[in-house]
Amino acid sequence: MSYKGAELTMGGKPEGAPLPLRRSILIRNQRGLHARAAAKLVTLAEKHCSALSVTHDGQTVPACSIMGLMMLGAGKGATVVLEAEGWDAREALDEVAALIEAGFHEE
Repeated sequence: MSYKGAELTMGGKPEGAPLPLRRSILIRNQRGLHARAAAKLVTLAEKHCSALSVTHDGQTVPACSIMGLMMLGAGKGATVVLEAEGWDAREALDEVAALIEAGFHEE
């Protein structure tokens, strides 16, 4: 892996590269992270440069994988952990968290 003009840190990332951001979110909508909700999350995640992932019960999947998101089995009342890493990580995390907190705009 080559980072032109960047010094690598002990973790193998270029010096000054942003650290991943994490946030725990409660699934509030009645049907949980089902197909339509997952599709909305994927659409939003694909608008950002940052790598986004979702973790539930120890399983982590990319936020751009509709099948992966549905396989998490995160129903109403479940807590998921969002992680974003990249230059627009904060914006990506805020937008995805807002979507989940709004119940995927289903109610």
